Amino acid sequence: MFKGVKEHFTDRLYVESATLTEYERFIQLELKISPVIMDPFDARSPREALELVSNLLGCSLTSSEVATYLDKNDELKHLREQFMIPQVAELPSTDLKLVDGTKECIYFAGNSLGLQPKMAKTYIEEELDKWAKTGVHGHVHGTRPWTWAENTIEELMANIVGAKGAEVALMNGLTVNLHLLLLSFYKPTAKRHKVLIEDKAFPSDHYAVESQIQFRGYDPKRSMLIMKPRPGEEVLRTEDILETIDKEGDSIAVVLFSGVQYYTGQLFDMAAITKAGQQKYVNSGAGGLAGAFIHEKNAHSVKPALLGWWGHDLTTRFQMDNKMDLLPGIGGYRLSNQPVLLVCPLQASLEVKYIWTGHPLEEE
Repeated sequence: MFKGVKEHFTDRLYVESATLTEYERFIQLELKISPVIMDPFDARSPREALELVSNLLGCSLTSSEVATYLDKNDELKHLREQFMIPQVAELPSTDLKLVDGTKECIYFAGNSLGLQPKMAKTYIEEELDKWAKTGVHGHVHGTRPWTWAENTIEELMANIVGAKGAEVALMNGLTVNLHLLLLSFYKPTAKRHKVLIEDKAFPSDHYAVESQIQFRGYDPKRSMLIMKPRPGEEVLRTEDILETIDKEGDSIAVVLFSGVQYYTGQLFDMAAITKAGQQKYVNSGAGGLAGAFIHEKNAHSVKPALLGWWGHDLTTRFQMDNKMDLLPGIGGYRLSNQPVLLVCPLQASLEVKYIWTGHPLEEE
């Protein structure tokens, strides 16, 4: 109750009155201790945080004062400076009679496309300039040689998903990677043929699973096990997911969940789900370079069903002898050279995470 005390506007400290017993109020009065309010940023849920702030300020949950307070006290507010934020007047269908066109817009479309990191343009221009000045030499020269440009930022991605560098590959698009991995990991049998997936999964995920089931000769109506929230609730409970895996485990061939549910914003407990189901998966943005993961324990036991030149070991790739020297693990799933102009904005985005290393972004 008394942990997480935060100063608010003055030097006086407050403690959340609703949590105090009559005895505690008496002690405060006798000892002339100023009441203190529990730190909203220690709240167990976003709703609880909003309720604490609104109680502290004496206003409604939807008051602009709540938003102003949260912005003022956000430890990551300086990261806003790393992104290009459109002005209201630059947006389509804006009625400047109703709004101030010189102000920055309030952006809520991050689930579809994030704001542009300021360094994205710089990195893209670097590659265009290198192309103009050095031509073919850009394949092996510069800060991100095109032949292995994506490799230069894979450690950044590995850190985000809690993996080792050799377990992560940046390649292709979201649905391509899903199909490549499902071709290797989805091995349905008469007894074990179901794919566990969340309700209202991103359409690309849903279609990929549906088509893989049909491709193997099974019926999606029987083989897609779709997890829905409890009646009256908007998000899935972790305990319900784990219970389903335990209950249906003998019939489940693959567990596939997005890291963050695009529709509700729910951050799934991937550690618990992975431990129970032994799968891991994270979404990319629309049209962006996607990532893929295979645990190192499967590096030599699971092979890609489809091959491409970029799955060949780099040290022998350019001998051009058409004798596949397959990289182990996820590296062997690479099909072709990744577009460097897609690597650039992804690099700029991943780097933002490491500007502030003292705060776990997941809490945001």
